Amino acid sequence: MRTLNDVIGKLPSARRQKVETRAQELIAEELTLQDIRKAHKLTQEQMATVLNIGQDSISRLEKRSDMMLSTMRGYIEAMGGSLELVARFPKRPPVIITSIKDVSPQPKKISKRKKPELALQLLLWEMSESMGNHDSEVVDASSVD
Repeated sequence: MRTLNDVIGKLPSARRQKVETRAQELIAEELTLQDIRKAHKLTQEQMATVLNIGQDSISRLEKRSDMMLSTMRGYIEAMGGSLELVARFPKRPPVIITSIKDVSPQPKKISKRKKPELALQLLLWEMSESMGNHDSEVVDASSVD
């Protein structure tokens, strides 16, 4: 019985390289923020330093299943990457949505006693604004208890 390694081992090196590249692309399509950080050989402490927040905030951010685009963009940009929002429709090519970073109003100021997540969101929004990248989702401190 042949194994997958046997089959791949008999392929020409150019073909093996294509298979490996495609495998890495497929793996990359399903990574969590934690997986991406680890792939870049970064610790939560290093990310916290870059984003000027606590390590515990990085841990909570990586576990969230729902977050603002600006928060995710700031996290990805802190690793040297960029974030693209792509819409896919049946029988149509994918569309990269670019307009969201050009239409956000100034966020409201957050008092020091508000939740740490809001401070992180404001920090990331300010970082993205200084780089000319921000989206339409804004921090609204008035809606938080």
